[in-house]
Amino acid sequence: MVYITEDLIRRRAEHNECEIFSLEEVSLHQQDIERIEHLDRWCKELRILYLQNNLIPRIENVGRLKKLEYLNLALNNIEVIENLEGCESLQKLDLTVNFVGRLSSVESLRHNIHLRELFLVGNPCTQFEGYRQFVVAALPQLKSLDGTEISRSERIRASQGLEEARRCVAEQEQEYLRRRAEEKEEARRKEAGVEEEKKERKPGFDGRWYTDINNTASPESENNKENQELNENPKNPEEDEEQREHEFWHTPCSFTPESRLEAHRHLEEKRRAKEKGKEKKPKAPRTLITADGRVLNINEPKLDFCLTEDEENNTIILDLEVYRHMDTSLIDVDVQPSYARVSVKGKIFQVVLPAEVKPDSSTAQRSQTTGHLLLTMPRAEGEIKVTKTVPRPPRVRQNRRSGGLSEDDQRKNNVPERLEVDPSKRTAVDLANIVPRQIAKEGPMETSTPDPPAAEDHFSEGGTSQLFCKEMSKSERSQQIHGVGNVQRISE
Repeated sequence: MVYITEDLIRRRAEHNECEIFSLEEVSLHQQDIERIEHLDRWCKELRILYLQNNLIPRIENVGRLKKLEYLNLALNNIEVIENLEGCESLQKLDLTVNFVGRLSSVESLRHNIHLRELFLVGNPCTQFEGYRQFVVAALPQLKSLDGTEISRSERIRASQGLEEARRCVAEQEQEYLRRRAEEKEEARRKEAGVEEEKKERKPGFDGRWYTDINNTASPESENNKENQELNENPKNPEEDEEQREHEFWHTPCSFTPESRLEAHRHLEEKRRAKEKGKEKKPKAPRTLITADGRVLNINEPKLDFCLTEDEENNTIILDLEVYRHMDTSLIDVDVQPSYARVSVKGKIFQVVLPAEVKPDSSTAQRSQTTGHLLLTMPRAEGEIKVTKTVPRPPRVRQNRRSGGLSEDDQRKNNVPERLEVDPSKRTAVDLANIVPRQIAKEGPMETSTPDPPAAEDHFSEGGTSQLFCKEMSKSERSQQIHGVGNVQRISE
């Protein structure tokens, strides 16, 4: 049995920020509610109330809802229209597919002066002769009955034949109540028989197992034989259950509140049995490392991965294809010297590494485009790489008999060797070669006296040399003097 609780109403009041005191509309349909309660005290501002498709047998605890305008009680087990006099603002009442058989109870709605629409489709009272005429005459404020508008002429004719319609309805109502009492009695007997049948569903006829032959009496030998036959040919419980299910749904019965409750309870039992069958057995504790210390490879999330070795950087790289849109907070990484473990939403991924790594120097990165998780783990011990080296000259071993190396050999070993460059390959200007070699042999330029030229030649050349000397700059003179000095040193 489902009750109307404060938590249920608050969950249905999300559109009102879960506040129930100012709630104006609430939907409590398909909740298997069997009684209306608390709504008139908690939600006094209600204007619209949906209670369709439940198991409510009676209208109650709604008289204090003064602002209620629309009440939907379709597909319930209501048999009498009552306790609605206090709903002063009620404009629409929906009682479709209920069990209203007392049509005279409609007259209790006369006090609801604002009532405009009434729905009684699918109720037993709609089968009564004069049903519409009686309702239209009994409720003059109605504008529509069962979705059909009431015309003025129809209301006049209904008012004229009200007494006759009331008498006819009363007779049919009495007949219905008599049948209804019989249906209740039959449902009571059926319920008692079902309980006895459940008790009798035991091994043997008297609820005992006949396993000891000595304890059975001779008059019961026939029963023992039947029990032995049943034990030899036992019925399949699944087939028995299917047979009972087929009988339940294909056995004709009258449509009553009791049959509706029975069908609901049957479905509830089936649902509970199905849930028990689906209950997962407790999983055995997962084994990540065996008792002898051997680490296992585990991939519970069933993710693709790639484990490679980077020889250049001397690292081991694990590329785990984690779900792209999963939050990183749901991932936990644990790197150990011999294995790496990643927890993805509680599921373990564990892989054994091909070499020992350094957990403190390892890094974990996640791609923002693909979502892949990249673990970079440097090796604990680096590999010795073979590199090309320049061959060294063989060392000269000391000859102990000769008393060691000579002084020249020791000097050569201590002093580094230098390469000699060919003097002819020089590109720089050698100032020493500016002056010819023959002049350098004669000695200093001050002491040399060249042959006096001819008179004419001496005059012309002398004048030219004097002019040239005047135009020489001081820097050129210094270079000439420096060159003369070099010549003197060479001659010396």
